[in-house]
Amino acid sequence: MKFGLFVPQGWKHDLVGVDPVDHWKVMSGLAQRADRGDVWDSIWVFDHFHTVPEPTDQATHEAWSLMAAFGAVTSRIRLGQMCTCMSYRNPAYLAKVATTVDVVSGGRLNMGIGAGWYEHEWRAYDYGFPGAGERLARLDEGVQIMRQMWTEGISTFAGKHYTTDGAINRPLPVQEGGIPLWIAGGGERKTLLTAAKYADYTNFDGTLEGFTHKSAVLEQHCKDVGRDYATITRSADYNIAIGRDEAEVADRIAARRAQLEPHVSAEAVERDLASLAPGSAGVGTPEQIVEKLRPLLDAGLGYANFYFPEAATDTSGIELFEREVVPALLG
Repeated sequence: MKFGLFVPQGWKHDLVGVDPVDHWKVMSGLAQRADRGDVWDSIWVFDHFHTVPEPTDQATHEAWSLMAAFGAVTSRIRLGQMCTCMSYRNPAYLAKVATTVDVVSGGRLNMGIGAGWYEHEWRAYDYGFPGAGERLARLDEGVQIMRQMWTEGISTFAGKHYTTDGAINRPLPVQEGGIPLWIAGGGERKTLLTAAKYADYTNFDGTLEGFTHKSAVLEQHCKDVGRDYATITRSADYNIAIGRDEAEVADRIAARRAQLEPHVSAEAVERDLASLAPGSAGVGTPEQIVEKLRPLLDAGLGYANFYFPEAATDTSGIELFEREVVPALLG
């Protein structure tokens, strides 16, 4: 099993209280901290333009600008976005951007990609908001174009939504065979079928029941398209509220509430905090979190990405997780 760490970029109101002039210092500092150690295989940000759980005037830094910047200030850690929205950028252009980041980073890029869902920012940025069928079709076509660009150095493709005519991508990515594709989403008829055809990694429901079910659907799609199911690494993401005891866990959750309440509605606060409910896999003491995550490893979870809401100003939760959760899971 490998571990990824989300770096706060503002999207979840996780840079609240930090002066904007210090945002890059905070983000790059966390990236370099992860880079220096040997616990984290990757760092991640989200590809969004407007905050959640509601759009506000708080900061949200753009994912691909951060990818290039992180690539320049780190040397070991892999870099990813969870996940890039296909329709926000032309796929041939996106393949070129990703290739440049891969070169800058010395071959350390992960390409997280999905169909997109956040209607507010779609409409605000004049992308429209097509139905799920069209968004998923764009994902499937765009992935094919990116694979052509990364493996052949040129793309000619005629689809319903995207067309290329000799789009050149030189140099190729540093990584042999192209940049690993993380296809995110659990849609059973289309997203997981696209994943079965093209993904190196998937990212979907992290509950034991949901993960087991989505895995079975993916396995059947792999059989249908003639893909070796074992060649796809399955991943999930977890929000973390960790403490040495129950009181410290409660303090973490209270701090998250305080982070959100000045900026979003009471309903939105409760919606966000639902991910930190007592039964959630990432909530509890180290022993409790290990107990909840171990069955997921047994079910085939090969990679997990962890989000610590307080990371911009307090790394003690990350340190406790590194010290007690990771060794127990690996052991």
